[in-house]
Amino acid sequence: MGVTAPPELQARLLDLAACDLAIQRAAASLRSLPETLHIPTLEAAVEEIKSRRHDAMIEKENIQAELTRAESDVTLVEARIHKDDERLTHTSSAKDAQGLEHELESLRKRRSDLEDIELAIMERLEQADSVLTGLIAELATADEALTDARAQYTAQSAALETETATQRATRESIVAVLPDDLYALYERQRERYGVGASHLRGGVSSASGVALTESDLQDIRRSAPEEVVMCPDSNAILVRTAESGL
Repeated sequence: MGVTAPPELQARLLDLAACDLAIQRAAASLRSLPETLHIPTLEAAVEEIKSRRHDAMIEKENIQAELTRAESDVTLVEARIHKDDERLTHTSSAKDAQGLEHELESLRKRRSDLEDIELAIMERLEQADSVLTGLIAELATADEALTDARAQYTAQSAALETETATQRATRESIVAVLPDDLYALYERQRERYGVGASHLRGGVSSASGVALTESDLQDIRRSAPEEVVMCPDSNAILVRTAESGL
């Protein structure tokens, strides 16, 4: 013996199916929300910029250390020049004076070369500092975008969870008035075929979107209003209403 139920209770299956569809859509939206908001992409971008910033910081530190060494070399050469100048001022030996003048000439050449090196290092340091400053700004922008995306995720996921809770409450109130055998049939068909109830509207099953054949419609017309009939295409419970076109 088939399942029977008053037409008005069969019609409630459409509300139940609408709740189930809304719950499924909310769950799918929640699962895809991180990708929809580009959160994984933004997180990867932030990490990539942090890596480049780290490299830029090390590069700047290395250049700074190189500059410190160059400045130390210049200081040592200048100290040597000062010492030789003092010795040259006080020497009375022509031979020593000649040797000191030759050494001073070499030291001044060395100082000039070191100052050129120092200037080149300072230029590199300025470039490295500019790169680092740019990366810091780039990271701040990426961090802001990620923070905004995460805030949107929090707000939208909360809204989806609220919607789901509302739909579940509505679902429970509908299930409470359905006969057990009707609800069991609905759940069985929904589990097997994905849809538990289909609205026959204008001769078309809403679950499949397919127009029923005249033969199928004749069989449905011969069924009593209380008799639960199945959609021949979707295998869902076929709910008949004034819009069914029977």
